[in-house]
Order: sequence, then structure tokens, then C-alpha cells
Amino acid sequence: MGEFRIYRGTGEVDTGGERILRRAGAPPWREFDGGPVTGFERDAPVGRRLPDRARVAPYQPDEKTVRMVNVALHLRRPLLVTGDPGTGKSTLAYAVAHELMLGGVLRWPITSRSTLLSGLYTYDAVGRIEEASLRPGQEPDIGRFLRLGPLGTAFAPYELPRVLLIDEIDKGDIDLPNELLDIFEVGEYRIPELERVADRTPLVRVRPADDGERVGVEGGRVRCREFPFVVLTSNGEREFPPAFLRRCVRLELDAPDEPRLRAIVEAHLGPTTMAAANALIAEFMTLRATSALATDQVLNAAYLLHVAGGEGQPDRDELVKVVLRELSGPA
Repeated sequence: MGEFRIYRGTGEVDTGGERILRRAGAPPWREFDGGPVTGFERDAPVGRRLPDRARVAPYQPDEKTVRMVNVALHLRRPLLVTGDPGTGKSTLAYAVAHELMLGGVLRWPITSRSTLLSGLYTYDAVGRIEEASLRPGQEPDIGRFLRLGPLGTAFAPYELPRVLLIDEIDKGDIDLPNELLDIFEVGEYRIPELERVADRTPLVRVRPADDGERVGVEGGRVRCREFPFVVLTSNGEREFPPAFLRRCVRLELDAPDEPRLRAIVEAHLGPTTMAAANALIAEFMTLRATSALATDQVLNAAYLLHVAGGEGQPDRDELVKVVLRELSGPA
């Protein structure tokens, strides 16, 4: 029998990366057999930006969040995370990758122009034609003109699950959730450009989104070996189709209560700030009862008042008014 609490939410790295190996085997209907197996750097930074790397250790998930992450990890199902801005939806993906040593997070930010194909791969047809014209009689390596997107990379045949963040899926086209259903269910996709040359070049190596080890694609088909840990974030701006929801583990992130908010501030700014920050946190909780506010706003206010203070600092009430400004309404 496997170990349930693979992710514990402590922020401490699982040195050696053994816990993810102690999961129970996948349910029979969620087993995949993709190949050839590709490796990735497990101790790579979880994100390219410094904030991505710096914010994960002090992340403070509640017990419900920890439980639902583990449910998604064991069932090999996507985790659909909804909640107000600033509740830590996106940070959750980085925190899991950090703690379980699952390498860099593959982030796919969704806009109204995002398509399934743009998440899977891009193909530079013009570049291939130009190279062919410069070298008559020599067929260019088609793999040099293909690059997997974040979604396509996550479903490559890795020995361990990659972490994929599909950020703000409710901003995408209304059909995008339905288009994701097939890849979530079967764990594979096809690249027509490689299928057309499969008789001449059965194995093509393609660059992944994170520029890691090239992914071997056989016969134009990419199939996962371990279903990725997929976090889809939503601000709750629209409803999703029942068929899509049925294939996801669903987590509603609540705004942190006062004790948890104190723990968040202390984790980010240190215990020496807490005596001075208590009044600010209480004021924030009062304002949040009637206004739309995010957790990072109280962190910004606490930093300005108790870390970056000094000569020339504006009046406290003025700073609070500027930083703890309601998110909704006119700018």
C-alpha cells in the first residue's frame, strides 16, 4: 500500500525526492505507457523568476488544500483550483514542485487567444523550407523546427510527473476546457508534421518548453508515462462543462482567516515584524469583510510599514489607504 501524504505542505524540500516514489500505483484506468522515457532536472528552480523561487517555502496551505493535492496526485487527475485573487492558487503549483523536487513548473498562461495547439507545440515551417533551399538534396532535421509547449511538454514520457500550471483557464475560449478533455483522458496527442515523415524518420527528438533534455517522439505520437500534476486556476468568472468537471479534482481556496494570515506574514517577513504587524492584520480583516482585498496586499503593507520604513516614509494611514485599496470598482 502506498503513502497518502506525499505532499505535506510544510515547505520543506523532500531531500532525495523519495516521497513521490512511494505513491500507490496508478488506478488501472489511469495507467500510461509512453516512451521513449525522457529525464528532467528534478532540483531545477521551480520558476525562472525570482518571485517564483522565493515565495514557495513560506507558502501556508491549509489541511483541505494538502488533502486535495494528494487526492489529485494519487488519482492522476487535474486539480481545478478556484478562489478570489490573492488566495494562492498559482503558488500552489510551485509549492508542490518545490517540496517534491519535481523540477521547473511548466506554466501556460491562458488568454482569449490561447488554443490547444499553442499549448501543445509550435512548428517553424518557413524555417524548415529555408534550410532545405540552402542545402539541396539534404532533408533538414525536422525536430529542429518543432518546439513543445508547456502542455505538450508536461505530457511527454517522463519517469516522474511534471508540474503543469494552466493559469486562469476561465480567460480562454469557451471551447478550450472541452478540447482539453481528450488529452486529460488518454494522456497523449499527435503531431501531424511528424506523422507524415514517420516512414522515413520514425524517431524525432524535439525541444521541450523548458529547454531540457530533448523528447523522443516515435511515429508522431507523444504519450505520457506518468500523468503530470496539473493545476488549473480559475477566478470563478464562468462555469465549466460537467464533462470537464467530472475529470478534475476540485478545490475551492478560501481567503485565509486571521490566524493563518498571521502565519503567512510571519513566514514571509519574519517573527520580528509580528508585534508591529498585528494591528495592521486586524485592520485588514475588518476591511476585507466589506471590500475585495487580496492577501498580498497585507504583505505589501506590512513590508512598507515594518521593514522598509524610515525617514521620509509617508504617514501610516496614508500608506494603508494606498496599499489596502479595494480591488473592484474604479481605478
